Amino acid sequence: MANFVQIRDLKVTYAPETGAPVRALEGVSLEIARGEIVGILGESGCGKSTLASALLRLLPPHATCEAGTISIDGRDLMQLSERDLRAIRGKEVSMIPQDPALSLNPVMTAGSQISEVLRAHLPLTAKQRRERVMELLREVGFDSPEEIYAAYPHQLSGGQRQRIAIAQAISCVPALLIADEPTSKLDASLQTEIVALLSRIRQQHGTAILVISHDPSLFAGFADRIAVMYAGRIVEVGSTAAIFRKSLHPYTQALVSIAASTLVSATDTKAPLPAIAGESPDPTCVPLGCRFEPRCAERMEACSIRYPAEFIPEPARLVSCFKYGE
Repeated sequence: MANFVQIRDLKVTYAPETGAPVRALEGVSLEIARGEIVGILGESGCGKSTLASALLRLLPPHATCEAGTISIDGRDLMQLSERDLRAIRGKEVSMIPQDPALSLNPVMTAGSQISEVLRAHLPLTAKQRRERVMELLREVGFDSPEEIYAAYPHQLSGGQRQRIAIAQAISCVPALLIADEPTSKLDASLQTEIVALLSRIRQQHGTAILVISHDPSLFAGFADRIAVMYAGRIVEVGSTAAIFRKSLHPYTQALVSIAASTLVSATDTKAPLPAIAGESPDPTCVPLGCRFEPRCAERMEACSIRYPAEFIPEPARLVSCFKYGE
């Protein structure tokens, strides 16, 4: 599959009014093919959401993209004007927000909010927009679209609001859909439904999907590939099957192990909650070498001296760790 999205050496820094600057992304590179589902995996604060915001050029005012390129369908987003970007956002590239309860307008009905996206990007009449909204509501799983159309966000459940956010995001059939923790606030049964819905959208429309999560189990049987992030860097990339079969980076191994242990803890209430020892590095003062070195049981002398290069220990795998080369 040809690469639809190409991110090269992206560096993003937050410079708050008070305090030291924070390098949120440090040389991140990633490719996404048309119709591919790629998972971004990592702990909170590793840079996942910053990467998503950078893709849409929606970084906050105190954030600066210091280097790198973002190319979508051959166009460098870093060179586009704000007017050109507005034409792309929502139409060609859309985002499902992490918390629809905060992103949806409380004084507009669900149907009106989806219709606004259509009005901004497509030359449809009011009647055509309403028909399209009804079609979208049915597509995302509502049996009574008329009732949902007229409902306000506070009248809907968390799962229903998430479906409204998805309907907004896919209304113009974007080529790339970014889903930021799309199931984090839902129970297990609703998580399964949302994952199935996203898979169906990819199958029906050929949509490429970038899914962000801290939970490895979300990607099993769903994502094609996983990119693992730690402290602003991608430390491992591989197919989902390969990541679960044999993780290479010690951090990835810990995440996958914790996901498996969490399933045991769910049935044994006396079992301690699994966790990775230590803490993520201070983002204002990151270590010179491998950023995971202070927490790694397999650390070597070189790990504290310099950051490891990207190694390709086997086809279609990438890892930054001295275990696989110098």
